[in-house]
Amino acid sequence: MPEWLVEHGIGEARAILVDNGEVIAARLDRPGRLRAGLIADAKLIARASRSRRGTLLFDCGEEALADGLPSEASEGSTLRVQVTRAALAEKGRYKRAQARPTNAQSRPAPTLQETLAASELPVRVVRRFREDPWPELISDAMEGDLTFTGGALQISPTPAMTLIDVDGILPAPQLARAAVPVIASAILRFDLAGSIGIDFPSLESKSDRRSVDEALAEALRDWPHQRTAINGFGFVHIVAKLERPSILSMVQQEPARTGALLLLRRAEDVREAGPIVLRAHPRVMSALSPDLRAELTNRTGRSISYETDPALALLGGFAQATSL
Repeated sequence: MPEWLVEHGIGEARAILVDNGEVIAARLDRPGRLRAGLIADAKLIARASRSRRGTLLFDCGEEALADGLPSEASEGSTLRVQVTRAALAEKGRYKRAQARPTNAQSRPAPTLQETLAASELPVRVVRRFREDPWPELISDAMEGDLTFTGGALQISPTPAMTLIDVDGILPAPQLARAAVPVIASAILRFDLAGSIGIDFPSLESKSDRRSVDEALAEALRDWPHQRTAINGFGFVHIVAKLERPSILSMVQQEPARTGALLLLRRAEDVREAGPIVLRAHPRVMSALSPDLRAELTNRTGRSISYETDPALALLGGFAQATSL
């Protein structure tokens, strides 16, 4: 039976859904911003006349867009609201979180572990993922490139949607069908949602298009979504409920922070005795805030030193013990 494994890391919580040793899906949660499920009071700071939409300011200092505002709510008033979607950072723009008025009791946003428990699948907290797939998953998400026999995918988050481009040397019908399981895997492993566009090669034959539609339906049968049938130009549009940024979006929009948190994860894994030295690209080191460094010291109970190396890739930082 599939099982969710959760790591409580420094600066982020990570989860993978594993079945028979294979990673089926993944989730990533980084605290510090509004998250879906939070119920709290917020101040209405902007509202156009007669509009049911406006802008809210939360005590944490973050703004959110509100919908469904009652007619009597005026600028400056305080409303009880529930966050329905976290903020999204995309190329060229920043989308604020979204919220709606509610009469429910205040509560914090559910943790990653609590959210996963609602899926009715087993959830287990572990110190480290077995046969650790996380660095490879993060590297794949950073690049957005996935290869398969005879073809490749390029996955790109854009302001309009996440685009998945299919290319390769196989004949178009075979290439499209070969890409389907890789696409389905990428959607779950990168936690994609919202508006997703898949650009298959053009398929002139209706039977070929039907074959791809059926394969895609089977591959995504357990993932709630709606989609169009593939058109003659090879395009499919998928829409799924969007509550949080995808792993792909987070790592591509914050590459230095991603490298920093991966570096901290490696430092926690050092087993040799002695002080620990971390070495990474200067941008990665700049992303290591004093709070993150303090937590690493507390978790390891060791002396930590930090060295920069501009020749290292953002995800190429490493940690090692030194002689006493």
